[in-house]
Amino acid sequence: MNLDDVLRLLLDPITQFAALVVALVVARTLVRGRPTHRFIVHIAFFAILTILLVGHDVAPWTTVNGDEDLTHKMFIGVAKATWWAGGAMVLASSVRVFLIFERKPREGRLLQDLLVAFIYLGAALSIIAFVFDLPVRTLVATSGVFAIVLGLALQSTLNDVFSGIALNLGRPYTVGDWIEVEGGVRGQVVETNWRSTHLLNDTNDLVIVPNSTLAKATLTNLTGTDSVHGSKVVIRVLPTRSPAVIEETMKTVLLSANTILKYPTPSVSVTGLDGSAVEVELSFKVASLGQTGIAKNEIFDLVFRHAKAAGIQLSTAANAPTEASPAENSKHPGTPWRLLTSIPLFSALTDDEMETVANSMKRCTFKKGVVIAPQNASMTSLMIVRSGVVSVERDDDGRTEELTRLAPGDLSGERGVLMGAPEPATMRALTFVVVYEISKDHLASVMHERPALVEELSQLLAKRVETEEHLRADGNAGAEAHPVSLAAKIRHLFRLPHGSIN
Repeated sequence: MNLDDVLRLLLDPITQFAALVVALVVARTLVRGRPTHRFIVHIAFFAILTILLVGHDVAPWTTVNGDEDLTHKMFIGVAKATWWAGGAMVLASSVRVFLIFERKPREGRLLQDLLVAFIYLGAALSIIAFVFDLPVRTLVATSGVFAIVLGLALQSTLNDVFSGIALNLGRPYTVGDWIEVEGGVRGQVVETNWRSTHLLNDTNDLVIVPNSTLAKATLTNLTGTDSVHGSKVVIRVLPTRSPAVIEETMKTVLLSANTILKYPTPSVSVTGLDGSAVEVELSFKVASLGQTGIAKNEIFDLVFRHAKAAGIQLSTAANAPTEASPAENSKHPGTPWRLLTSIPLFSALTDDEMETVANSMKRCTFKKGVVIAPQNASMTSLMIVRSGVVSVERDDDGRTEELTRLAPGDLSGERGVLMGAPEPATMRALTFVVVYEISKDHLASVMHERPALVEELSQLLAKRVETEEHLRADGNAGAEAHPVSLAAKIRHLFRLPHGSIN
């Protein structure tokens, strides 16, 4: 083959068309998964194909000339059909790129597929009209009877499809939203398609709800305009104290909670009062719906602790028979004893050891706003919160960050007493606070009598250090926060035998 034959082959429109199609296939393979690049490839293919056809006096928008020979006529027909298909690919790619730019490709899948289907349907009708030279109107009219029969056979499916279209156009929810459907079905939307919506419920099960059911049901979008979610807890207490005192105690409960949002401010409302109970509703908000269960658990725990500290008794359920509750800790009714029994750390002590520690405890009070212990101070006693709320704040280069809040029954001062280390943060009274102190000397006498207490103290301190480091986003508490290392430090500080057990 000489040079003239090569040039003639290269200039042949069939060769150029075949090379262009091969280039399209290769390019689409290389840009798979990248909608923007695929859109550019489609535009380039369509533009080059248009130039190629027009350059050879072929108008894709006209019917095939009957005077052409069969081979040439078949080539032009294939080229025109490819041109219409290429135009459809450009439009379909633009739809997908637009939805990608909207950053919501998944929830727009149904609408996206619908638009793409209309584009390719239009391209198919254009090919029938301009390539095969068939009357499109007659074809559409003939297919109407078939469409009616098919619609009756697929009535249920089509109901779901058009309901899905209506839901996507109305957008009552998007992927990621938590919704509750009439009937008790609740979950997070993970996908919407032609026929159904997929929900992931609280137990991590996938619930598939037909779109027709969602279109007719009452929907509650629990996510709203942002991820913040509101919740409430209803508490019933015996009417032994005035509603104002109970309300103030419940406000302290919300003030001491760490898992709820501080803003917007949580609220307390007295919703009922009768001879058997005062009903109080605690309303609060959390950062996301998934935090609701964790927040409620903390609220219930804090209600129990604050109510006990304020001398408020929880009521029985409505219409339940009232029984006299046995005297709690009748042998040791004092507040120090009750505080010790509420802390798991001292659960291993005998009654005599508990009595010794309780008798040595000192009661201290702090007004609202007073600093109980400044940052970097060395504590010489353990402090147990009796009532009120304490804020633990860390000051870094003039920027104050709240690490946590302490409620009745919480313990502080472990670093100074057990490690001889300074406090990593300031403890400030957010309300009027009552604490009981256990001095280092009295604690040392107990540990000499019961060395096993060292292991429990080291576990508690390790957990506290890990929590503080996590809140400070340091990422790693270090080897010194390991319970074994802390236990060794405690034994050394209190001059206890290493490895001693009770």
